[in-house]
Amino acid sequence: MLNINDIMETISMISEENLDIRTITMGISLLDCADSDAKRSAEKVYDKITRLAGNLVKTGEDIEKQYGIPIINKRISVTPIALLAAAGGDPIIYAKALQKAADATGVNFIGGYSALVHKGFSAGDKALIQSIPEALSITENICSSVNIGSTKSGINMDAVKLMGEVVRETAEKTADRDCIGCAKLVVFCNAVEDNPFMAGAFHGIGEPDCVVHVGVSGPGVVQAALKKCPDGDLGALAEIIKRTAFKITRMGQLVGTEASKRLGVPFGIVDLSLAPTPAVGDSVAHILEEMGLETCGIHGTTAALALLNDAVKKGGVMASSSVGGLSGAFIPVTEDAGMINAARSGELLLEKLEAMTAVCSVGLDMIAIPGETPAEVISAIIADEAAIGMVNSKTTAVRVIPAIGKKAGEELNFGGLLGSGPIMNVHLNKSPKKFIDRAGRIPAPLQSLKN
Repeated sequence: MLNINDIMETISMISEENLDIRTITMGISLLDCADSDAKRSAEKVYDKITRLAGNLVKTGEDIEKQYGIPIINKRISVTPIALLAAAGGDPIIYAKALQKAADATGVNFIGGYSALVHKGFSAGDKALIQSIPEALSITENICSSVNIGSTKSGINMDAVKLMGEVVRETAEKTADRDCIGCAKLVVFCNAVEDNPFMAGAFHGIGEPDCVVHVGVSGPGVVQAALKKCPDGDLGALAEIIKRTAFKITRMGQLVGTEASKRLGVPFGIVDLSLAPTPAVGDSVAHILEEMGLETCGIHGTTAALALLNDAVKKGGVMASSSVGGLSGAFIPVTEDAGMINAARSGELLLEKLEAMTAVCSVGLDMIAIPGETPAEVISAIIADEAAIGMVNSKTTAVRVIPAIGKKAGEELNFGGLLGSGPIMNVHLNKSPKKFIDRAGRIPAPLQSLKN
């Protein structure tokens, strides 16, 4: 039973420590919208999304008012559009239908302009992938993702090569808007089907017809809890993080259950991911510094992040039987005030970020790179990150933004949750082009044979 101390603590977390529900995401299956006529299929897509998600934004706002819990984003994820595009027609038709549905429902983003090509290309996959730059340049609220590898299948290097070109082209097509298209595009290895966070959300084919997921975030809460233990050892810090994650997850469970009841659809998962923002007091980097690092990015950062990620997962699992998605710690550079400062100071480098992704929940996220970076280097960055995910049986991803017309050390500014940050240095003196041009497939590792 809640007592007055529990209530006051929660109020403090919300008002002073940036605790929030980062997103309520409704997942919607579009498999029954498939049609040999792409225009007819797109009409079905629009009709189904608006029918099921018409009250999503209002429901979120009503829960906010009733419980006093901020719900920052209301989002939708849909079946990978490549599955519908397999029937033929221009995939851009679906991008326009999704944008129209986003406008009608009032959601922040719709994720799922996606393809799953970890073992090869099926009908519709290449057409959709090649349409991504155009789709993201003509829409405002659509997010795209492509899964190019998995522990079970290895890495599809043909897709890796193609995605380097797509990322580059997307940046060029949106160069007049600080290359914003690339902020809505993520390349995965071991993508999960129930992720509520953008830009990587899509509704997996193993999911129900319609479901509600919740993404909770509270880096500021964790940092505030650690401040109260300035001299504890690392075991004590792990316990504090676990207890804090437990409390945060319980709040997510409450909101998810309530949203499910009001919308009349099943409750899926709580994703307990410490997703930072550029706001002061809402930074994963600052949690690592509270543990004792003078700044994020120095030696010891990977170990501290491993402790944090593990403790968050353990606390969340104790709080709910519905923990899923990615659940851990995110390190998006431009979206985290501490990461931004560390990158600006030169202490946080791309190589260190890559090492950190071996123990965090996602990967190289929201990193601005020089505009001159060629497609094959972007592909190589994707391949390196996918290899970490494949060998370690974890989700990894790449969301990099080639800042067209800008060089390392200059700034890129998106504003809002996407933030801003310095353009990070990339090795351009020597080329991985011959390696990338070999294409083919990197075979699955031995540990994939678990049956």
